[in-house]
Amino acid sequence: MKIWGSRGSIPTPGPRTMGVGGNTSCIEVCLDDGTVFILDAGTGIRGLGMELVRRGVRRVQLLLTHLHLDHLEGLRFFDPLWDEQVAVEIWGPPSPVSSLRDRIARSFSPPLFPIDVADVPAQLTFHDIPREEWSLNGARLTADLVIHPGPTVGIRIEADGSSVAYLPDHEPAFAAPIRQRSRDWVSGSTVAEEVDVLVHDAQYFAEEYEHRVGWGHSSVDDAVAFSRCVGARQLMLFHHEPLHADATLERLELRACELAGREQDAPVLAREGMIVQVPAVA
Repeated sequence: MKIWGSRGSIPTPGPRTMGVGGNTSCIEVCLDDGTVFILDAGTGIRGLGMELVRRGVRRVQLLLTHLHLDHLEGLRFFDPLWDEQVAVEIWGPPSPVSSLRDRIARSFSPPLFPIDVADVPAQLTFHDIPREEWSLNGARLTADLVIHPGPTVGIRIEADGSSVAYLPDHEPAFAAPIRQRSRDWVSGSTVAEEVDVLVHDAQYFAEEYEHRVGWGHSSVDDAVAFSRCVGARQLMLFHHEPLHADATLERLELRACELAGREQDAPVLAREGMIVQVPAVA
């Protein structure tokens, strides 16, 4: 697993964010057989696209947790999309209002973008994410709706004897404190239960979260509590607040480690360029 973008809400280029990175949400998951899964299409997908072209990858599976712009804005600049020899399958949460293709097409039309989605050269296929477990290229995938404004899912990938759960935008403490509920009553638990690596929203410090309840994001305290609740082996802190510079995020990581104590493996901060060999974090 490689982190290509871990920032939330808006890209944050500049000297204050060079250490952790300023690109928005995008993660690459590679199976032992070379199969490529992409989790979200934030601005980090641009660099990933150039790398996939260099590697000669001709088929990718793109899994979108939701269609907020920070998780979709890099798709138009994803190099494999502009190659007629490449097949791109795009999966996203279903909507009762319009199809996944039509919703994505809004960002591929004037005045937002000069090229219509119908004119994209790659072989595009759009799928609504199923409600039940499904299989892709030898991997088992599970998705479930989670607490965040608009149709939003968390995604779990199991393959090669390992598992990753990806919940970049999630507010499990919105209904009630996590510690007061059993696991099966906590949003996102079906996706993250006993997972090897949990990539989870940790956008705020607790004092910041007090003023942002209902925004759809978590405090670092709640991210650690959620990780403990679902029995995740390793927590990776994700979807970083745009105003948080590198030094601030390092303090957030220390706070997570303090909260986890000796009961859990030490949480780690998602940093752009980080490579993770699941289940062991490196």
